Amino acid sequence: MANSQDIKPNEKTYDSFISMLKWATPLIAVLVLIVLVIIS
Repeated sequence: MANSQDIKPNEKTYDSFISMLKWATPLIAVLVLIVLVIIS
């Protein structure tokens, strides 16, 4: 089992990863859309 001391830093890392993913996903979608418009 995980030690309770290890959970706090992992939660912080997870939270920062999720918040970065919330910004990265729409940004990548917009970039892909721009590339598709340029190609077509």
